[in-house]
Amino acid sequence: MRKKFGKILMVTMLLAVAAPLSAYSADEELLRRIDALSQELNALKQQVKDSDTKLQQTENKVKETEDRSKDTERKVAKVERNSLGKWLTISGDYRFRYDYLHAKAAPYFQLNPGNTQANGSDLFLQMPGQTLRSDALYTNRFGLNVHAQATQDVSVTARLLMYKTAGAQDDAAIQSSTGGSFFADRSGLFDGTIGHVPGDSRLAVDRVYATWKNIAGQPIWFSIGRRPSTGGVPSHLRQNNEKPGNAGVPSLMVDYAFDGVTLGWAPDIAGLDGAYAKFCYGRGFQDSINSDSTSNGLHSTDMLGVNIAPYDTDLLKAEFQYNRGMNIFNSPNMLTGQSAGDGPVEDLGDIDWYGISLLGKVKNVGIGNVNWFASGAISQTHPNGNTVKVQLETPIAGYTDANGMLDTGAGLLYTGTPKSSTGWAVFVGGRYDIEQTGTKLGFEYNHGSKDWITFAPAADDMWTSKVGTRGNVYEFYIIQELKLKPISSYLSKTFFRIGYQYYDFEYTGSNNWVGAPVKISDVNNQQNGQFLTPLKNAQDLYATFEVHF
Repeated sequence: MRKKFGKILMVTMLLAVAAPLSAYSADEELLRRIDALSQELNALKQQVKDSDTKLQQTENKVKETEDRSKDTERKVAKVERNSLGKWLTISGDYRFRYDYLHAKAAPYFQLNPGNTQANGSDLFLQMPGQTLRSDALYTNRFGLNVHAQATQDVSVTARLLMYKTAGAQDDAAIQSSTGGSFFADRSGLFDGTIGHVPGDSRLAVDRVYATWKNIAGQPIWFSIGRRPSTGGVPSHLRQNNEKPGNAGVPSLMVDYAFDGVTLGWAPDIAGLDGAYAKFCYGRGFQDSINSDSTSNGLHSTDMLGVNIAPYDTDLLKAEFQYNRGMNIFNSPNMLTGQSAGDGPVEDLGDIDWYGISLLGKVKNVGIGNVNWFASGAISQTHPNGNTVKVQLETPIAGYTDANGMLDTGAGLLYTGTPKSSTGWAVFVGGRYDIEQTGTKLGFEYNHGSKDWITFAPAADDMWTSKVGTRGNVYEFYIIQELKLKPISSYLSKTFFRIGYQYYDFEYTGSNNWVGAPVKISDVNNQQNGQFLTPLKNAQDLYATFEVHF
């Protein structure tokens, strides 16, 4: 109040000197207004100060919240990185299968070097034609798939397989009851067919490989290990599997578990959706360590391949494949059904393969979708002149050398004089999918010429790999999926499959590159002696119950 009174007094004195006394009341009013404005200004300053304080407190709280949020995000990211579902994927499949097998064997002369008399009178045994049958062959197959994302752009993929005959721990159920065999690719279990041909209950490694992608920031990948070289296009349709990615191979040319490496490139080219190219190398047989003095002349069997897919979408895929098989062995190392020491003892030469595969889909055809395919391939052999020789217990004059070694004259697709042979095959078919009912109807046909040879012993056929048949194979099947809600994965499914295969053999040696093919009608001739029982035709009626999870 003193300050206020002093102000009034000072103003009053000044006004008294400078103005008439009558103006005093007006000046007092002006002073009051000035004082009121000063108070309002101070109040506004305090409000601003309070607002600044509150704003700072709010900013501090926001910063604390952001810090806590970032810390939470870091903790969540750490948990996600350590979570199994973030870096590890597990899936699998189980299949029970029933097969009714029926076939007719042609009368023929069997080459019988095992217990031949010294005069060679029983080197060839005449065998009658016969009917062959297995009324109920039961098998169980289990597969386990693991995919692990190890680091950025590097992953490991594995598949374990068990495939056994019910009530047995070997492959005897698909052999002749007299101890013989019908086809080379079903004459015993060997590396590359384990888990694909019925055997024992071991859960074996079918494939395991590491993949490094986006190399140097480019669409380039590198993969090494036991290759995904089984179950390729178009066999996935019949198996009711998803279409293999760019790691697969055409099943008409290759169906075998190789160990090897792939280098691929998938450029982004306008008009060529999904295009890629890759170079592949695989080892089919590893020779042992030899010295110069003890070398047996046997070499490791290797396969080189080039695959070019100029177009790969859900509606159309086109791919070209070239393979070169080098130092093809006379016989693989059997795991069952042969005595110790059997297996590769000679390499017979090289084989070239050239093929093209088309796979397509047409939607909304009637009440379903049509999946179709067409494949063709050519095989060309390059024999080195080596032939298969058999050791006899008793030398036979005119047949064996002094050590009892019988030269069968059978080389790489020839018997007698070495020559190159060219064969061809076609494989066509389709599947009609009715999504509303989960029903899928399929038909497939393949034909192989006299000198056709493929490398597909791991194909999922009971008699023999049908794509290696020298003749015709017809197959019909129906798949009925159960309309059940998937739990473990969106790809999970349960289904029944019923199918029928009919083999019409025109020449001997389907899936066998040792010796010249012989027309089935000419096998009942001593000059055309056979090691394996030649079939005129074969049938397989099968049914499965399968669960994919």
